[in-house]
Amino acid sequence: MPKDLEASIDIAAPPEQVWAVVSDLERMPEWSPQCRWTKVIGAPRAGAWSVNLNRAGWKYWPTTARIVRYEPGKAIAFRINENKMTWAFDLEPTETGTRVVQSRDASRGSTWISRTLINTAMGGDQCFDPVLIEGMQRTLSRIKAAVEAG
Repeated sequence: MPKDLEASIDIAAPPEQVWAVVSDLERMPEWSPQCRWTKVIGAPRAGAWSVNLNRAGWKYWPTTARIVRYEPGKAIAFRINENKMTWAFDLEPTETGTRVVQSRDASRGSTWISRTLINTAMGGDQCFDPVLIEGMQRTLSRIKAAVEAG
């Protein structure tokens, strides 16, 4: 059974400035070491869909997602249709800027095909989860660098 995952970082910028970067899902390939391409169908909002291409080493796979939460300046979350996982970025104001929490909610379980592929091609959760956590930390570090560079 997949687990919930979480990583966070503090950014020296107000939530509105961080939101402008985090909510632009088509820029995700700039931040995420796994995401190679994202196209949001229509305007980003709750209910909007995206088409994505991901990569880990020599392995590529497409996904589709639906934005399930869209709160300007506060949070954006999208559920991957192929595996039922919900990924989110939550923004919390701090005294020095904004804390960004990236999370993967696995409470809906996963699909048979996703479980099979993770177990056969990714080494199972015990191998894949640490890769995802490291990717989340890299994603947040890249977002921080972009926001703080202005």
